[in-house]
Amino acid sequence: MISRGKDIKVFSGNANPRLAAEICKYIGIKLGESEVGCFSDGETFASIYETVRGSDVFLIQSTCSPVNDHLMELLIMVDAMKRASAGRITAVIPYFGYARQDRKAKSRDPISAKLVANMIVASGADRVLTMDLHATQIQGFFDIPVDVLLGNPIFVDYYAKKFGSKCEDMVVVSPDVGSVARARTFAQKLHMNLAIVDKRRQKANQCEVMNVIGDVSGKECIIFDDMVDTAGSLCNAAKAIMEVGGATKVYACASHAVLSGPAIERINNSVITELAFLDTIPPIAEGLSDKIKYLTVAPMFAEAIERIYQEISMAKLFV
Repeated sequence: MISRGKDIKVFSGNANPRLAAEICKYIGIKLGESEVGCFSDGETFASIYETVRGSDVFLIQSTCSPVNDHLMELLIMVDAMKRASAGRITAVIPYFGYARQDRKAKSRDPISAKLVANMIVASGADRVLTMDLHATQIQGFFDIPVDVLLGNPIFVDYYAKKFGSKCEDMVVVSPDVGSVARARTFAQKLHMNLAIVDKRRQKANQCEVMNVIGDVSGKECIIFDDMVDTAGSLCNAAKAIMEVGGATKVYACASHAVLSGPAIERINNSVITELAFLDTIPPIAEGLSDKIKYLTVAPMFAEAIERIYQEISMAKLFV
């Protein structure tokens, strides 16, 4: 077993430095001094400007767009810390890229999530801290401890304060069958009923909504998902809930705001009243859409980091 280091040190790559700074503020320490960049030929370098010998080091780096650049930054930073004799290295990955490539969907497909897990372990990381993996079995792809935080409590707190007792008359909607389990847990905590959107995906990043399972007629609904990429599925689901199901208003929330391609335009033109995200990925939509709102995960990650350092239970964070 790897014992903890003598003190906490938190460093950040270029993926989400604002979140890293917020996490440090909640912990009550300063962000570690480092530089991560590229040489003129595009190779990534990492320079650590303070001692980490014997320290419990936490590297905060979402593997969001540009995914491969940020992944290489993380791997090189881990290697730099390992060679600088850090006591223990935790890769803090608020958004874990490649998570959708978790199985062979057809012949000769790679399982890229497993490959990325192998790379992180090989680089020298001692443990991983992440949030809302797209596929929970990815925890088993690592040969080191993995703690997966849930965005669920943050959304529950937000909507409980926003709607109060009105929650009992609202409906949580799962955008597909695969998200039913997380949507059910969310609905139970807010004492809401549950509905499911049945969709038929024709090809990657495109889908056709067919039906709404459950009673949403005359109700205000909240679509609950783990991520929004091109927003096609989300916007089609919202449209079906209104036109097929007869809902009066649709809200939505998701942990990870990938927002690639035409996502923001689709959201702006959709029937969604408000779309809440967590800031696991930098808020690229700020100022581009009045419908999009961000909630911070900094307090939760700060507490998780402190609990890992103190080697106490993380169970409180999953309530």
